[in-house]
Amino acid sequence: MKKLINDPADVVAEALVGMEAAHGDRLRIDYEHKVIYRKDAPRQGKVGLISGGGSGHEPLHGGYVGPGMLDAACCGEVFTSPVPDQLLAATTEVDGGAGVLHIVKNYTGDVMNFEMAAELAAAESAVEVRSVVVDDDVAVQDSLYTAGRRGVGTTVILEKLVGAAAESGRSLDEVAALADRVNAAGRSMGLALTSCTVPAAGKPTFELGEDEMELGIGIHGEPGRKRVPLASAREAAQLLVDPILTDLPYGTGDSVIAMVNGMGGTPLIELYLMYGEVHRLLEQAGIGIARCLVGNYITSLEMAGCSVTLVKADDEFVDLWDAPVNTPGLRWGA
Repeated sequence: MKKLINDPADVVAEALVGMEAAHGDRLRIDYEHKVIYRKDAPRQGKVGLISGGGSGHEPLHGGYVGPGMLDAACCGEVFTSPVPDQLLAATTEVDGGAGVLHIVKNYTGDVMNFEMAAELAAAESAVEVRSVVVDDDVAVQDSLYTAGRRGVGTTVILEKLVGAAAESGRSLDEVAALADRVNAAGRSMGLALTSCTVPAAGKPTFELGEDEMELGIGIHGEPGRKRVPLASAREAAQLLVDPILTDLPYGTGDSVIAMVNGMGGTPLIELYLMYGEVHRLLEQAGIGIARCLVGNYITSLEMAGCSVTLVKADDEFVDLWDAPVNTPGLRWGA
C-alpha cells in the first residue's frame, strides 16, 4: 500500500484539519463529531441541508458544503456510515427554524443511522426533518451494502439543485418534493478498471486482471453486474449509456444534465474522451445535453474507472443548476 498518510486510523481526522486550513473562509469543522459546516450556518429561515456518508468519495460530501449546496456534511470513517450522534449534532446545528432535509444515499447503514437521527432530532429538539433516499444506480437491485438500488452520481446533481432551491427560500415541503423529483429523474452506471485500497485494510478490495473490467461497480468496491473483457472507450460508453437510457426510459427530444465522473484514479484526458463518446451516443438518441460535468465528483479512493449519470432536466432544473454556488467542489456565479 502506497498512500500519503500518517496512521491509517487518523486519515479522516487529519484530512479534516487540511480542509479547514484550505477552506476556512467558507467552512468550519466540528472535530468531535467529524462534521463539516458552512461557516454561516445556521441560516435563519432557510431549510437546512445535510448529507454525509463514508469518507473516501471526495469531493462528496464535504466538498459540497457552502452557499448554494449543503449546510453540513457528516464524515464517517472510510467507506463506513456516519453514526447517529454525528447526524443528530449536524441536524440540530443547521436548523434555522425552517426544518432540515437529510440527503441519504441508499446504503443500509446510512439509511438506518439517518432515520435514527431524524427521530432523535424531532423528539429532543422539535426539529422537523424530511429525508430523500437517492437510489439511482441501474447496475444492481441489491448489493452487499443495500436493499434496493445504490445511491451514486445523482447525489451530486441533487445536492446542487436542492441547494439552490433552499438558498432561494423555498419551504421544507417544496425542497423535499424537489429532491424526490430529481432522484426520480436520475440514473447512473459505472465501471472499474482497478480496485481501490482502504487504508485500514492495506490491500485491494478485489482483484481485476489486466484484461478485465468490472461493469456496474459500486462506490465501495462492491461487485457490479458482471466482469467483462477490457473494452475500448467507445464500447465502454455504450455499456454504460444503454442501460441508463432503457431504464427510465429517456426518449427523443429529452434534455439531460449529464455527468461523466472519475472514480478517483482516471486522468481527465480519459474522462473527456469518454464524455465525447457519451455525447455522441446521446446525440444519436436525440437527447440534448442542457448542462454537464466532467471530472472527479463522487470517487472511490484511487479506483480507476468512471461512471455516467443522466438526470432528465426541465427548465426549472436548469435554472437551479445555473444558480450561484460557492463550495470547494463546485463554484460558479458566486
